[in-house]
Amino acid sequence: QVQLVESGGGLVQAGGSLRLSCAASERTFSSYAMGWFRQAPGQEREFVAAITWNGRNTYYADSVKGRFTISRDNAKNTMYLQMNSLKPEDTAIYYCGADKYWSDYYYMSSAYDYWGQGTQVTVSS
Repeated sequence: QVQLVESGGGLVQAGGSLRLSCAASERTFSSYAMGWFRQAPGQEREFVAAITWNGRNTYYADSVKGRFTISRDNAKNTMYLQMNSLKPEDTAIYYCGADKYWSDYYYMSSAYDYWGQGTQVTVSS
């Protein structure tokens, strides 16, 4: 079972940037589709971005398109989320997920088999 560990969260002012990382414990990471989700207090976990196993295809929620970039380095067993032009409404706990079998339902949290513990992102106005 792959272990996922997120890092890179923190407090940033609106308009600032952060880069989140998701490190996987196993080389099988390179065969998994990966995704980022976020959850704000009192809200459901929502899709942010996803990437196929080889990094050739990426997908974004409309709310982050043009501001966030998902990427991966399979040699390092790590996925990234570069977040620019951050807004207060981006404040949430960010989770990375691993999906053993890519499907068209990459935007649903139920499609993912493994999750990290989350990292807090707080954007002040």
